[in-house]
Amino acid sequence: MIGVSRFYSLLFFAAVFFFVVLYIPFMCLAIRSLPSNDGSTATAAAADHQFGFSKAPDYRNNNNGNCPPTHSSSGAAATPCRPSLIHVAMTLDSEYLRGSMAAVHSILRHASCPEQIFFHFIAAEFDSATPPAALSQLVGSTFASLKFKVHLFREETVVNLISTSIRSALENPLNYARNYLGELLDPCVKRVIYLDSDLILVDDISNLWAIQIPEGKVIGAPEYCHANFTRYFTDKFWSDPDLNRVFGSKKPCYFNTGVMVMDLDKWREGHFGNKLENWMKLQREKRIYELGSLPPFLLVFGGNVGPIDHRWNQHGLGGDNVAGSCRRMHAGPVSLMHWSGKGKPWIRLDQKKPCPLDYYWEPFDLYNPKLKVQPLNKKNCD
Repeated sequence: MIGVSRFYSLLFFAAVFFFVVLYIPFMCLAIRSLPSNDGSTATAAAADHQFGFSKAPDYRNNNNGNCPPTHSSSGAAATPCRPSLIHVAMTLDSEYLRGSMAAVHSILRHASCPEQIFFHFIAAEFDSATPPAALSQLVGSTFASLKFKVHLFREETVVNLISTSIRSALENPLNYARNYLGELLDPCVKRVIYLDSDLILVDDISNLWAIQIPEGKVIGAPEYCHANFTRYFTDKFWSDPDLNRVFGSKKPCYFNTGVMVMDLDKWREGHFGNKLENWMKLQREKRIYELGSLPPFLLVFGGNVGPIDHRWNQHGLGGDNVAGSCRRMHAGPVSLMHWSGKGKPWIRLDQKKPCPLDYYWEPFDLYNPKLKVQPLNKKNCD
């Protein structure tokens, strides 16, 4: 009897072992990585203390009669093809998830017609830390009336074109997703505002959307002509006349690609994604710049950018790419605050070492360590 009992015990433990090894990996959980207090990231679904985000207020159009008629559909089921929509594109991943949620929150809070805004979130197709289905459920549960779509970005499209940069974070393939917005977004989307995840708006985004890109230009962005443009490229580039003549008689100025208004019809017609790729291929051969995804944009669009007021990109609040030290605001009015650079407000706030301007970001932070992650519905895992 003892032998039989021992046999069944071993059989039971073997069954448990195979269940854990074979079944658990295929379970679909709401997995996402969130910044920890030391500035690193931790996978929430794998931790004993699973955190989440507070639900944002249900932002609706005001009643002044100036908003276009709304349609009832929201969430991932909403259609992006209505001509009255304002289109906003952002990337969405574990590293900047907290920043993305704050950015969306700030946009909705200051919008006079929040139901007119359609968000296009670009997520890595094969990111085990933050599956796109989990991100979609997270966004929908945090913003009840949000119109959005999660677009899948195949990182292998660009991974072999990325060269090493001054800061490893700049080598993330999602940084290059903006190069492919013409292909990623639906053909009916003819115009889009691209925004980085480390910023907040303090103005109505419809005012940015209303800025018209001049004829003959594909993108609009704030330019900074006082910046030393030559430092964005190596001596090898400037000493090669076959390369530097790309600017010809143009007078190129630095612009930050974290805030752009893009004419996607012209982008698609001109195959500008391919033009950016060609410069990235050359960079792999000759090392003509040190930064990440910015220089190809400067090479393709430098000297031919539609003007947008500086108020729409008060950038550099994250300090430089090495120290991430505190910065002051630039002189003039402010519509958008952008923590480009190494320092991010959520990390500095968690470390109890905030810069003064980080307190402007804090009211839009929806991260709540008291909330636990809910398992992702199995039907959303396909």
